[in-house]
Amino acid sequence: MSIESQSETAASTRAALLRSVVADARKVLDGTMADVTQAQADYLPPGIANPLGATYAHVVWSEDMVVQGMFRQAPPLFASTWSGRTGLSEPMPSPGPEWVNYAAWTRRVKIDLEALRQYARAVAAQTDAWIAGLGDQELDRPLDLSGAGFGQHKLGTAIALLLANHLGTETGEISVLKGIQGARGYPM
Repeated sequence: MSIESQSETAASTRAALLRSVVADARKVLDGTMADVTQAQADYLPPGIANPLGATYAHVVWSEDMVVQGMFRQAPPLFASTWSGRTGLSEPMPSPGPEWVNYAAWTRRVKIDLEALRQYARAVAAQTDAWIAGLGDQELDRPLDLSGAGFGQHKLGTAIALLLANHLGTETGEISVLKGIQGARGYPM
């Protein structure tokens, strides 16, 4: 086997591993969301907890923004092919100066759960296809995530941190928000 072939195999293996980790995290999120009703998504929990629908919107919108906008340097789906069809009454505030409006947004935004699920499927398909095509050179590309409080990373570790990990943490929040409404959280 040539050095080039070995490198391509390693790249395929690394991308396949990241793709699998993201797919597994998404499977738990999708399973947790599968039986969520519109009423559960709209429920305003006591205290400062975010509503379930806003939390789901956050994880989907963030994935689109991070993968398309930050990693690929392309317009996110919410600003291109899915503009006006995301299921959100208004855009999520962006990190940076707008972020101070995030808590108020979570209480104000109206979610069309079925439209949001369709948008989520489109974001997931786009992310999956992109990860599948990554090679070693791209996975090793340095990224400065200091502005988001994460320091310096390579694209491969940033995918694990900002995508797979985020899917998991937000799924935990959704599970709790289901539980306080008397529903089963995780699908396991």
